[in-house]
Amino acid sequence: MISDQGSKELGTVLLYVVVPSVVIKTFCIEYTAEKASQLAQSLLFSVLAMAAAVIISWAVFGLKKGISCFSSTFSNAAFIGIPLITGTIGSQAIFYISMIIVLVNLLQWTLGVYMITKDPSSMSLKKIVTNPIVIAVALGMIIFFGRIPVPELVLNTLNTVTGMNTPLAMILSGIYLAQADIRKMVSRTDNYLVSLMRLAVIPLVTMLVMKVIPLGSLDMKLAILIAAAAPVGSNVAIFARQYNKDHTLAIEQVCMSTVLCIASLPLIVMAAIILLG
Repeated sequence: MISDQGSKELGTVLLYVVVPSVVIKTFCIEYTAEKASQLAQSLLFSVLAMAAAVIISWAVFGLKKGISCFSSTFSNAAFIGIPLITGTIGSQAIFYISMIIVLVNLLQWTLGVYMITKDPSSMSLKKIVTNPIVIAVALGMIIFFGRIPVPELVLNTLNTVTGMNTPLAMILSGIYLAQADIRKMVSRTDNYLVSLMRLAVIPLVTMLVMKVIPLGSLDMKLAILIAAAAPVGSNVAIFARQYNKDHTLAIEQVCMSTVLCIASLPLIVMAAIILLG
């Protein structure tokens, strides 16, 4: 019932309005030294999680399989991660994953584009700076560190808009699944390998790294781990289409990992509670 153009427009609403509102709202809290420390700790864990994803994906796929390398590296930390974390830990935990969302977007528009195009000149600093999620985090940090009071009317508006995040993200996931060719998806070996790296290997390595670093609360580690263990980010399909690469393969990897994460994410969370708790 929803056309290809309609799905693009829903994605635009989610990317430019809903997710940035969610991010900004998480920073609309009272500044404390403890919160500032938590933000610094979450940045450290986010950098380590992204480093693990880049190293593992590059070692397994390399530039010869650029789309698979991109898919394995970058999770759907915002669209899928935020509703999952909100549902399992609470909306206050979105504060912990703001840094990994920024890192995912920064690296997608630089290293990620290079993975797909193999052309360093295709990386755009302007696109990074004007990315709506990066702008939202910047505004949120100004509000938080500047201790700027937010009017109740603005907070109520943000609450209304952010309520659309989970249902809209799930509807878009369903649209992607409906567009996939199931037979082709299950016949490609790389799709299984990408899902294995994205949903199991990278999260487990991230979990082990968190275990050896005696910082952060369990909720913080769980939030970042869920974001790091989320399925393939849908941006790989957008980039593949934009640069005339194998868009079909990208869609298949997004869809397969999204379906398989229904089983993998609960297992990862259970393992993390036992190992990190």
